[in-house]
Amino acid sequence: MTFDLEYNSERPLMIIPEYGRHIQKLVDHCLALETKEERDKMAKAIVDVMGNLQPHLRDVPDFKHKLWDQLYIMSDFQLDAESPYPKPSKEELQEKPEGLAYPKSASRYRYYGNNIQTMIDIALSWEEGEKKEALVFTIANHMKKCYLNWNKDTVDDAVIFKHLYDLSDGKIDLRETEEILSESKNLLRKPRTQGQNNTKGTYKKPHHNNQHKNRKR
Repeated sequence: MTFDLEYNSERPLMIIPEYGRHIQKLVDHCLALETKEERDKMAKAIVDVMGNLQPHLRDVPDFKHKLWDQLYIMSDFQLDAESPYPKPSKEELQEKPEGLAYPKSASRYRYYGNNIQTMIDIALSWEEGEKKEALVFTIANHMKKCYLNWNKDTVDDAVIFKHLYDLSDGKIDLRETEEILSESKNLLRKPRTQGQNNTKGTYKKPHHNNQHKNRKR
C-alpha cells in the first residue's frame, strides 16, 4: 500500500495563513464555480466561517467589512461575487504608506522632551488671564521636574525661567517674577501606592506554646 504524501513545500502559497489551508481551498473552489449565484452563496458562507475562526474580530468596528476584504485578498482579487462593501484593489493594498516625520527636539534642552515645545505653543495661543498664567507655571514646574530627573542636584528657578524664555522665543518671560516653583523634594517625591501602609512598630512577637517545653521525649 502506498500513500501520496503532500508536503507543504509543494502546496500553493497561502495568502493569509491565519485562516488555514482549508479556507484557502474553499476560496479556490468558490472561484471555480460557474454561476454567480453559486459564488455569491458560497462567498457569504465562507465569510461566516472566517468570522467564527477569528472571533476577536467581532470587537473590531465594521468587522464584516474586514472579512470581505480578506476574502478578496485570498482570491487574489479575482473573485466575482456580490459584496455589501466596495471591492478593494490590489494597487491600494500594495501602496506604500507615507513616511513619518521625525519629531523635532526641544532645541538644545533635550532633557525636557519633545512634548514640552507643544505645551509651550499651546500656552502661547491662549488669551492672557489667570488660566494662561496657571498653565505657564504648570509648564515651568514640569520643566523643573524633567531637569531634576536628568540631574539629581537641585536647580535654581532662575535656570528654568531662562530655559522657558529661550524655548518660547522670548514670548514667556518669568525671569523677573517673584513667584517660586515647587520645591525639588516635592517634585521628586514618589506617589504612594494604594494600600501601602506604614507597618513600622506593628510587628508582634509570635506566641509559643510552652505547655510541653519540659516534657521528656
